[in-house]
Amino acid sequence: MGSSTPPTSRDVARLAGVSQTTVSYALTGKGAVSPSTRRRVLQVAESIGYRPNLAARSMRTRRSGRLAVITGVAIDNQPSMVTGASEVANAAGFIMETHSVDGSIADRTDRTLELASGGQYEGILTFVPVLPAALSTDRSAVPVIAATAYDEDMHSTGELADASLLDTFVSTLAEAGHRRFVHVAGPDQYASARARRETYLAAVDRHGVESLGVLGGDWPPETGRRAVLALPDDAPPVAVIAANDNLALGVLRGAAERGWSVPGDLVLTGWDNADFGEYTMPSLTTMAVDFREGGRRAMRLLIATLRDEEPPVSTTPLQRIVWRESTGSIAPAS
Repeated sequence: MGSSTPPTSRDVARLAGVSQTTVSYALTGKGAVSPSTRRRVLQVAESIGYRPNLAARSMRTRRSGRLAVITGVAIDNQPSMVTGASEVANAAGFIMETHSVDGSIADRTDRTLELASGGQYEGILTFVPVLPAALSTDRSAVPVIAATAYDEDMHSTGELADASLLDTFVSTLAEAGHRRFVHVAGPDQYASARARRETYLAAVDRHGVESLGVLGGDWPPETGRRAVLALPDDAPPVAVIAANDNLALGVLRGAAERGWSVPGDLVLTGWDNADFGEYTMPSLTTMAVDFREGGRRAMRLLIATLRDEEPPVSTTPLQRIVWRESTGSIAPAS
């Protein structure tokens, strides 16, 4: 059996080939340490299970090594985002704690200010909206960064709600010969649903194809089923652009009830890359949204603020199309 003595900063320094001072700088974000050295120290610390003595460090540096993340109570993709943020925080030597705050934007603002003034956290990241009074990048206090991924009603906004790739659905299907389209939309109060509807309307106009309209207006599968049942008998061949995978599931059901084959009479795209999409018959072409990476990027921004560094530039999009059987034998150009 190995020793039960926990690893120390001396062990990290020896294995990383640096001084203990450099280890301290790398873990706290203070001092002049190159990014490559910081990464090496953090990797060594993680590999041997070293955890800084946060209580002692707090007494010496007046820093706690703890970060707070504020989320909402009704966010479907919250676990993925929190996981991504936690990965980055832990790799940088911080402990991350989450606070799920209900109520109005004023309630969330009050709670954020309370956490910022409590002396327990070095920085705070909020995924939900707060009033500007709660935000700060002042490193002499407690930075509060709003990587707002959701609006006041807890609906996706910003990069998470970007619908620009929906144009690729339309353009690729149009290039494959499809001339008639319909959009099964989500409810208007969602920024993501509005963006997908608006992108669809612009895309069919730009690519010179016929639109049979925008149907639906809600998220459940039954909405997609009813949308297909409402189409005229001569609609096929038709390309259906559904605003999410649940709607697409209902579209498959409605097509089967009408005796329309997929992808023969009807081709279909969804959104969100739900687990069931790979197992429907046919499997569902959809949009995968990387909420986990969204959480990572938000936390990198907070840590860069704490360390007075430029945040890393992210070049990989959070969204990508997953082409499957419901759109037929399409092979889009890479």
